Amino acid sequence: MRFRRDGSRRDNSRRHLAPTLGVHDMAVDLGTANTLVFVGGRGIVVSEPSVVASDVATGKVHAVGADAHRMIGRTPANIAATRPLRHGVIADFEVTEEMLRYFIRKVLDRRLAHPRLIVCAPSGVTEVEKRAVEEATLAAGARRVQLIEEPIAAAIGAGLAIEEPVGRMVVDVGGGTSEIAVISLGQIVGFRSLRVGGYEMDEAITSYMRGAHQLAIGSRTAETTKIAIGSVTAPPREEVFEVRGRHLITGLPTAIVLSSAEVRAAIAAPVREIMRAIHDTLEETPPELASDIARDGILLAGGGTLIRGFQQLVAAETGMPVYAAESPLTCVVAGSGHALARFDELAVAGRHRRGATTPDWRLA
Repeated sequence: MRFRRDGSRRDNSRRHLAPTLGVHDMAVDLGTANTLVFVGGRGIVVSEPSVVASDVATGKVHAVGADAHRMIGRTPANIAATRPLRHGVIADFEVTEEMLRYFIRKVLDRRLAHPRLIVCAPSGVTEVEKRAVEEATLAAGARRVQLIEEPIAAAIGAGLAIEEPVGRMVVDVGGGTSEIAVISLGQIVGFRSLRVGGYEMDEAITSYMRGAHQLAIGSRTAETTKIAIGSVTAPPREEVFEVRGRHLITGLPTAIVLSSAEVRAAIAAPVREIMRAIHDTLEETPPELASDIARDGILLAGGGTLIRGFQQLVAAETGMPVYAAESPLTCVVAGSGHALARFDELAVAGRHRRGATTPDWRLA
């Protein structure tokens, strides 16, 4: 059961979709950080890190997903645990293909299964990047593949009636990208697609630790620190967290007590970039749609929006009501899954856009 913004109940947004879902149709949120899989008739069945551990010399895959994630920073020289996607797009085609094949076989438990797939894609991807996703998915065993833009999927997953002539704004902050989009009549009217997300925050923490404390830490430690005490606004009480790493001068294992204020300062730059993109998107939004957003609010989705104070910061920066999706981590794949019933008529939305990506995002 979903609720409208005015508090009234609505339950017809998904009910008409369920009867036509095929049991082998799948939706995949192929994220930089995590891959989630939705199967028709079953719901979300997989949520694992987008990591593959493979042999450097032969390319043989040793582990995928959660098992491979545990190997990051802990592998011998002949094995590399890597993320085959960077900023929401494929960085390593063959490894991505192996990862997709693993998830398809894990979910369907049939080597000969060839499902139809809907795959989420950032709104700012190029045609070449779209084709790479499609080809990797087909090579992994899919019979047919269709792409859906992440803001559209997030809005569907959050229960918004995107087909109405009403302006909806979605801010989706993932591991590798941030998507800010205004949607009306089922299509994207204006957008910004930033190659900035949770990993840029992790890298900012890593860089701060090296510069301020001469401490080298790994990406997993940086992420753990961000989750433990990270914030974008000052909390009622500052917190501290013990961070362990290797001292750059002595070379010895060392522990540093880090404050939440330091983490907030470290991640300020990527957060400012996201806020700037929100401002830019709103400035280019047609007045009628902007008034709808001012009335109904801005939807937050993606794991990056879960950092402390993010909702309050967006509200303060825009002066508009801001609300989070019921499940920010899964609403994109859930929306993609509910679009499976319309697979044949689905096309990548937003061909006639008013917005643009940031000037230098393709060079990042």
